[in-house]
Amino acid sequence: MIINKADTREFLSKEEASTINSSIAKNNGRASFDVIGAFEGDPFVGHLSTPITTSNITKSYLSLLPIYKAGLSPLLRGISIGFVHGYFLLGPFVKLGPLRDSQVANFIGFVSTISLIIILTTCLLIYGFVTFSAAKDKTNKPNSLNVLNSKGWNQFTSGFIVGGFGGTSIAYILLKFVSFDIPTFTL
Repeated sequence: MIINKADTREFLSKEEASTINSSIAKNNGRASFDVIGAFEGDPFVGHLSTPITTSNITKSYLSLLPIYKAGLSPLLRGISIGFVHGYFLLGPFVKLGPLRDSQVANFIGFVSTISLIIILTTCLLIYGFVTFSAAKDKTNKPNSLNVLNSKGWNQFTSGFIVGGFGGTSIAYILLKFVSFDIPTFTL
C-alpha cells in the first residue's frame, strides 16, 4: 500500500519537481508555494502580495475609484466622493432612525445626514492639518495623487462637504417628491 504517493511528485514534470525540491531545500525543508509573499519581494514595505491584492481585476477596479482616477483635480475627487456619501447616508437615517414611522422621518434623516457630513468634514480637516503640515510640505516630493499635500487635501475636503450637501439634498428631494410606494397584492 502506498500512503504518500504525492511526495513522489509524479503528477509534475521533471523541471517542476526539481523547482519545488530546490524551493523546499532553500526553506529548511518546509514547502513554500509563495501564494502570499512580500510585496515586490521587499519584506520591509509592510504589505503582503496575495492573489487578490495583486490581481489585474483588483487593480483596474481601484483605478476606477474617484480617489485614484487619473486626471481629476482634488476638488472634483472630493465632490464625487462626498456626493456618494451624502446620497447613500440618508437612507439608514430615514429607514432605521427613531422617528422612522413619523411624518418628519425624511426631514430628520436629512438633518442627521447633514450633521454627519459636517462631522466627517471636521475629521478630514483634522487629519489634513496633522498629516500635511506646512513643515512637511517643503519636501516637494512628486506624488502620483495630487491630494497628498496640504493644498490638495484642503481642496479635497472642500469638495467633500459641497458634494455631501449636494448628495444629501438630491436624495431628500427624491424622497420628498417621488413616490416609491409599491402596491401589495392580496389573493
